[in-house]
Amino acid sequence: MAANMYRVGDYVYFENSSSNPYLIRRIEELNKTANGNVEAKVVCLFRRRDISGNLNTLADSNAREFEEESKQPVLAEPQKHQLKHRELFLSRQFESLPATHIRGKCNVTLLNETDILAGYLEKEDCFFYSLVFDPVQKTLLADQGEIRVGSKYQAEIPEKLAEGESDNRVQEKMETKVWDPNNQLKDPQIDQFLVVARAVGTFARALDCSSSIRQPSLHMSAAAASRDITLFHAMDTLQKNDYDLAKAMSTLVPQGGPVLCRDEMEEWSASEAMLFEEALEKYGKDFNDIRQDFLPWKSLASVVQFYYMWKTTDRYIQQKRLKAAEADSKLKQVYIPTYTKPNPNQIMVPGSKPGINGAAGFQKGLSCESCHTAQSPQWYAWGPPNMQCRLCASCWIYWKKYGGLKTPTQLEGAARTGSESGPRGHMTRHEVQGLSPFARSEGRAKLLAKNRQTFILQTTKLTRIARRVCEDILQPRRAARRPYASINANAVKAECIIRLPKATKNPVKSKIIPRPSLANIVKDLAISAPLKLKASRGPPTPINRNQASQPRVGPSLLGKRGFDSASGVPYPANGRPYTSGMRTTSQSVIKRQKVSQGEAPNPVVFVATKDTRALRKHLTQSEMRRAARKPHLPVRIKLPPPPRAVAMPLIPSSTSEPIVLED
Repeated sequence: MAANMYRVGDYVYFENSSSNPYLIRRIEELNKTANGNVEAKVVCLFRRRDISGNLNTLADSNAREFEEESKQPVLAEPQKHQLKHRELFLSRQFESLPATHIRGKCNVTLLNETDILAGYLEKEDCFFYSLVFDPVQKTLLADQGEIRVGSKYQAEIPEKLAEGESDNRVQEKMETKVWDPNNQLKDPQIDQFLVVARAVGTFARALDCSSSIRQPSLHMSAAAASRDITLFHAMDTLQKNDYDLAKAMSTLVPQGGPVLCRDEMEEWSASEAMLFEEALEKYGKDFNDIRQDFLPWKSLASVVQFYYMWKTTDRYIQQKRLKAAEADSKLKQVYIPTYTKPNPNQIMVPGSKPGINGAAGFQKGLSCESCHTAQSPQWYAWGPPNMQCRLCASCWIYWKKYGGLKTPTQLEGAARTGSESGPRGHMTRHEVQGLSPFARSEGRAKLLAKNRQTFILQTTKLTRIARRVCEDILQPRRAARRPYASINANAVKAECIIRLPKATKNPVKSKIIPRPSLANIVKDLAISAPLKLKASRGPPTPINRNQASQPRVGPSLLGKRGFDSASGVPYPANGRPYTSGMRTTSQSVIKRQKVSQGEAPNPVVFVATKDTRALRKHLTQSEMRRAARKPHLPVRIKLPPPPRAVAMPLIPSSTSEPIVLED
């Protein structure tokens, strides 16, 4: 009975999916809806699998620092793997979930320096947290509410003085005396001086313009002058004047006017007080977040002082009464019976013979993905359906509660091996694939049953008929040129049903085109094939794409070229340079897909020569289009006749006549 009774403040498991792990939440409120159901307002806690890889790296570094500072015992690799499943991340995100989805209780504690991490593995349903996750900002921050326990937070107590031994320490450097109870004044005299100090404070507020606006009435000014800040100032004045009333009176009212003392309750405006109450409702007593998000212009000391003064006001008492009345109207606890319905991921009927390895739709010989056992009274499907992975009963419960497997999977092991083997930038694609454990025979045999299933998109017979019958509506050529434009398939189908009876009476006349034999096609291709020029052997192309690429093939008439020519000026197909207003290919803003160095092929760049670009200028626009559409056909260029050589008169190298320059 007590195990199924859930109260406010309990950490519980929630099930939102039959195949995913449980959600871990903390119950904040239990509300009854209009239809009689119970909803729980909960605080979200996240696992490592719920955050990004960058934040996981940050959490790993924080865990290493904690282990070094607290001097944790060394754990084995399986224990370190399972310990990550026990770590949670607190958040300030709230959500409402049906109380019927609760599947049990768990224990979540704040990690302390005195805790032993291995102790969490020995307890069932035990978790810890040390960082706070912000789902909106995607950040991890240290929890400010940690309890400082440890040797470095303890005070160093000196040894006790022996009898008759005097204390040689200088007391003035260790503490400041603010009040002497053995003074010459009597209590009635001190009380009279405090009354005079309150009267001076009331008069000072009447003279101050800002105070007269905040406290417009005499009663409010007198109440503000009766606060502790005025009494502390009066008693400090007596201490500084050696408890001489005449000197203390003159200090209260100096030459410039009466002294005005204000506390944080007077310094804050009404709008700032409303912001503080709103922040306190959202963050609680987390004064760092209150100051950072709501009151950044206030100091942390000012926020803390205002909080403790605000607790003495009638406003705080009214809110406390309203919350108490609201809490009385809400549910304190709820009883949820144990969930006994079968899980849809079960792949064996519980009433069947135990220990049978295999079920309908699953291959025999498969073992548990976590503990690799072949005997289990109950099997559960785990992972994608095409992978055909399964878990035994105990590993399934571990997966649902802790969000992981007891042992690292083969994929996790391959990723860890690759990270420890060093950089792969100097390896080829085949060498990188050779490092994978699945490239070996034993790894490939395990993966045979987990290959991706191929699929084929095949049109129906009615669709192929509609393409012919409703060609005027479908417009296949236009649709091929504009693949992004949608086609009204329902209209085409309806029109096809109407036209189909008429189309059967008037069959479509098809023109039969005789096809040549394969020998003739090969012969024609051999004749029309362009002559391949022998590639010039140059230095190998470097892997680094930033270096200058060398041409891999010899110069051809319509050879491919890079995005930029050798001179740095991009050329279009007609060989003329772009104008300044045109957009070049190098200015493209299309985001290219990143390819890993191990999987990327060697780059090949074709750079046109100067002669090739000169020959392109003699091609017309139609010839350029025809050459681009049919690159297998040779291109014939009519070169202009070379300019005739003009006979130049022979000029003697030396002459005695004078040289005349005419303008």
